Amino acid sequence: MASRTSEYYKKNPKAAAKRRKQQAKYQKQKKVVKKRVELNRINRQKGTYGNGDGKDVSHCKDGGTRMEKASKNRARNRGKLKCKK
Repeated sequence: MASRTSEYYKKNPKAAAKRRKQQAKYQKQKKVVKKRVELNRINRQKGTYGNGDGKDVSHCKDGGTRMEKASKNRARNRGKLKCKK
């Protein structure tokens, strides 16, 4: 079953187009590109880039990074999980 958000955008193509345009603009920001490049470099160094192991490099509150499940890393911004050592 699709999420409420994806259902909304399926039913509202104009809103979906607006969101894609906004996301494309956001992803071009220097701070976002820098963060993405840094994490991709660490993933390549650890040998996890593109191998399908389900792991991501995650930023922690202390400024460091660590490996964790992609689902936990990506869920954090939704307020469900905390980065723990």
